[in-house]
Amino acid sequence: YPFSICIHTKYRYQSRHDHMVCKCLSLSISYAATIGGLTTIIGTSTSLIFLEHFNNHYPNAEVVNFGTWFLFSFPISLIMLVLTWFWMHWLFLGCNFKETCSVSKKKKTKREEMSEKRIQEEYKKLGNVSYPEMVTGFLFILMTLLWFTREPGFVPGWSSFFEKKGYRTDATVSVFLGFLLFLIPAKKPCFGKREKDINALDPIITWKDFQKTMPWEIVVLVGGGYALAAGCKTSGLSTWIGRQMLSLSSLPYWAVTLLACILVSLVTEFVSNPATITIFLPILCSMSETLLINPLYTLIPVTMCISFAVMLPVGNPPNAIVFSYGHCQIKDMVKAGLGVNLIGLAVVMVAINTWGIRLFQLNTFPEWAAVSNITSQI
Repeated sequence: YPFSICIHTKYRYQSRHDHMVCKCLSLSISYAATIGGLTTIIGTSTSLIFLEHFNNHYPNAEVVNFGTWFLFSFPISLIMLVLTWFWMHWLFLGCNFKETCSVSKKKKTKREEMSEKRIQEEYKKLGNVSYPEMVTGFLFILMTLLWFTREPGFVPGWSSFFEKKGYRTDATVSVFLGFLLFLIPAKKPCFGKREKDINALDPIITWKDFQKTMPWEIVVLVGGGYALAAGCKTSGLSTWIGRQMLSLSSLPYWAVTLLACILVSLVTEFVSNPATITIFLPILCSMSETLLINPLYTLIPVTMCISFAVMLPVGNPPNAIVFSYGHCQIKDMVKAGLGVNLIGLAVVMVAINTWGIRLFQLNTFPEWAAVSNITSQI
């Protein structure tokens, strides 16, 4: 049995270095997908659930939007990418950073030439950019610009043209532009010519396509989370839990946030990210209100730390996909993921205590949280 494993390993990898490179690249892709998702409020289901719950629980708070979240999380993503690269390189490839970063031209091996040729062939198979791809790309860029210009902060945004709050959210933009994909034809229209093809007016997205690709389980889970949060608030459970947290009042605010981040980081390794944040959001809101801490000071770091479920294959979908390829074992994912977890926790704590305080005004207990606290007690 051990002999068969050695033969199998020798067949798949020319050397131990090649095996380490496969592990490093596979896990790096998974971690890059997770870190990149932190940059925007729509990047992960965790941040979407946080935003919806925050807006429902604190309707008078107009603090978190696409722009403010991007300004806060973009530096975090950049710092984490650099530190994670160093960590992964040291763990799997050693400390020879000079050789890796060398820009000197070396003669390519036969395997490298074959790999480059294969990549070029696959790229040619993609063909030219199609009409639906151009339309989708244009709408995506337009959606991003509308998100950034809704409430820029330093100048009035387009949301100032609407008096009612419900007509000027980030969801308004995404739903409207998404609806256009059901109307725009998938084939480029030829004006002045009568089209004989019956399917020429088919839209880019049909309702059947939408039903197949829509993650309905996330919708049901999020809806159940709102019901759970409402039940905790109505029954008084969240208030009771918040009062039990009074013993933490002797700790500094950063220590309370750090303990909450460590707790959710452990739980989310075994429980799905949406379920974890759905359970903890009502509890953390009540705790923050009881201790008179700005709720965003705990909610934002916890939301980000929940996304760092990278130690086990069950933590998130990218991990499961990487594990299914067979290059990495559980122990490889645990060792690499533990380092990424610690890096993420440290970077997020530094961020929330530096530029996060100024961006979200975290050094004061806001009026919108005080109003919500009085309402829940009544």
